[in-house]
Amino acid sequence: VMRGSDYVRQLDHCGPMSLPIVSLTCFLIGLMLAYMGGAQLQRIGAQSFIADVVTVGVVRELAGLMTGVILAGRIGAAFAAQLATMQSNEEIDALRALGIDPIDYLVLPRLLAMLTVAPLLIAYAALVGVLAGLPPVVGIYGVPAWEYLHKCMSALNWTHLWIGLFKGTMYIVLVALAGCREGLHAGRNAQAVGEATTTAVVKALLWIVVAASASTILFQSLGL
Repeated sequence: VMRGSDYVRQLDHCGPMSLPIVSLTCFLIGLMLAYMGGAQLQRIGAQSFIADVVTVGVVRELAGLMTGVILAGRIGAAFAAQLATMQSNEEIDALRALGIDPIDYLVLPRLLAMLTVAPLLIAYAALVGVLAGLPPVVGIYGVPAWEYLHKCMSALNWTHLWIGLFKGTMYIVLVALAGCREGLHAGRNAQAVGEATTTAVVKALLWIVVAASASTILFQSLGL
């Protein structure tokens, strides 16, 4: 049976402790998107549309994608290493001998913690990414700050929001599943722990890319 203390500990590890790296990465992505988008739009005198490019790009696609990639390296690898170490030390066998299901006891707290923090992390990442576009837009392309923020709000709609949250949550769940799966199926030596950790990150990234491509094609074909 899942323990509440395990869930709370994983919640802290997956959420608040991930904020610094998520903030830095999404800030730089938003900054780069605004700078590169502005460089192209400036050619046709359409600098005021930089806000639309940044807002839709970050909220709908990049915030969830980058958060998933970051957590694949930070959380997915940690899950795999933790469970693989328990497997090599025969701790998981001991749980089974005691009649405790390792899925309920070890995997469920991790998966639920990731599901809980996913929408909050993605919303935060999207906010950071959109605000990161403000300095280059104001300082380089001469768009007033109030106009940029107003255009951001105008470009944002519920469709972009729920698609961004859905995609990001899906990516983060895939990260948790890849980490837990590789950890539980690891071998029983030190080398196997390293292999499980590496494989978990690679599989998580591969699954994220496939899911991103498939969901983008699906939503575009539906006209969303």
